[in-house]
Amino acid sequence: MSLPNHAPIPELYVSSDSAQKLKHEAAGLPSWDLTQRQICDLELLMNGGFHPLKGFLTEADYDGVVENMRLASGALWPIPVTLDVSEEFAARVEPGQDIALRDQEGVILAILSVTDRWTPDKKREAVSVFGADDIAHPAVNYLHHKAGPVYLGGPITGIQQPVHYDFKGRRDTPNELRAYFRKLGWTRVVAFQTRNPLHRAHQELTFRAAREAQANLLIHPTVGMTKPGDVDHFTRVRCYEAVLDKYPAATTHLSLLGLAMRMGGPREAMWHAIIRKNHGLTHFIVGRDHAGPGKNSQGKDFYGPYDAQELVKKHAAEIGIEVVPFKQMVYVQEKAQYFPIDEVPEGATVLDISGTELRRRLREGLEIPEWFSFPEVVQELRRTSPPRARQGFTVFFTGFSGSGKSTIANALMVKLMEMGGRPVTLLDGDVVRKHLSSELGFSKEHRDINIRRIGYVASEITKNGGIALCAPIAPYASTRRAVREMVEQYGAFLEVHVATSIEECERRDRKGLYKLAREGKIKEFTGISDPYEVPENPELRVETENVDVDNCAHQVILKLESMGLIKA
Repeated sequence: MSLPNHAPIPELYVSSDSAQKLKHEAAGLPSWDLTQRQICDLELLMNGGFHPLKGFLTEADYDGVVENMRLASGALWPIPVTLDVSEEFAARVEPGQDIALRDQEGVILAILSVTDRWTPDKKREAVSVFGADDIAHPAVNYLHHKAGPVYLGGPITGIQQPVHYDFKGRRDTPNELRAYFRKLGWTRVVAFQTRNPLHRAHQELTFRAAREAQANLLIHPTVGMTKPGDVDHFTRVRCYEAVLDKYPAATTHLSLLGLAMRMGGPREAMWHAIIRKNHGLTHFIVGRDHAGPGKNSQGKDFYGPYDAQELVKKHAAEIGIEVVPFKQMVYVQEKAQYFPIDEVPEGATVLDISGTELRRRLREGLEIPEWFSFPEVVQELRRTSPPRARQGFTVFFTGFSGSGKSTIANALMVKLMEMGGRPVTLLDGDVVRKHLSSELGFSKEHRDINIRRIGYVASEITKNGGIALCAPIAPYASTRRAVREMVEQYGAFLEVHVATSIEECERRDRKGLYKLAREGKIKEFTGISDPYEVPENPELRVETENVDVDNCAHQVILKLESMGLIKA
């Protein structure tokens, strides 16, 4: 008799012959190029990871999930899986129509038969699903600033899975894992979800969980989108592989899950449990602050440390998976071993290193003790996280036209080149306009496009260990935030508000632009006929009136030194 975790699970793919026919027919369909998150979602829809979903949520399913974690059918489902699109694309699509879903290179992956099209209340979604409409939460920020304003829903016809060139041998579909368990006779398997490298506390936790559940162990890290600022998945997988031999080979397996996390705390933990059940797991480890995003705008945790455990335990029987709850693991110095924090002997010395402290030690090249992590893991982390004084970074000047941004940036560039060590690139607003954005005008939309282009180039420079100095006007806070997010994936971002008053800028007015703007000959001119949103919390605010350029550039140098980006 087939065990539940061995039996195949339904997929949404058609046969290869049907797929070839659909590829040909899809040439005449409207096409939507999927975002990175949508590709992750689509893959798990097609391979059964999101069972019982048959496609992107309809409006009725979406409303049920947002309000009470239930699909319209009554089935438990805690996180909205929606296809968000632009208003322009949505206007070209009617319910009853098919659209082709393609990857970033235009390769068709699936057909969506559109049944629903609606404009969601994103504030309601944020509050109900993530607990607060607070953009300090990465999923809420994504919802408001990256996701399209219109949702399309309907069933999916899967044509082919997305192409992955990395770690192919480690990527298993739900049915591939179920077949693996069947082959090895694994009837009880506990999953360990992680988006971080494995340290010694994680090893102890997983050993204990497998022993407690009397189960085999699946290390099942997410390698889709995680929290901005997390260690990239290439580094993490190398870390996992480096310590895999610390586990008994006959009882442990490593498999990668291409899930785009939302960092949704309790709801996300329940989502993870459902996904692991679909992959053939019988037990699931839920640790402290599972899938928590950290602090909110008031500096408080978004979720309680064990809220996720309570919610998953409440629904475990309905999901069909057993929860293995764990407290935070800490190192007890006198015993030279790890204990759950609630089992620490009285009077013992507890040692722990937080994620923030680990990043500080990596950044400053400090020792990371062996009781905390494996030398192999530390070696991998140091390869991709060199001390901060050797990492790339971006300095982003913003201010009115004529405020002195370009002049200070040029002076700073010379000072940094004089120091040497890293290549320095100046992305001046006027120069970028000439070489990168010559076709753009000065509407809000075109200004946003121009600034995002600058941000993209700066992020690439930063990623490759260089220094990018950007000096556009950048009048809109949301666009500056988007650039910050692009850059901070790879290195530090220093926002410098050149706070010269509009009156002083107009007095300087070497190009005569303010005069033309006052006469109405230049439309949408920042500070005159178009707003400038003053940065609320820049890393540095520089006053230029009655201050020489060298002094202003030196202020930036001192700030870079204090951030550890250049050596004093």
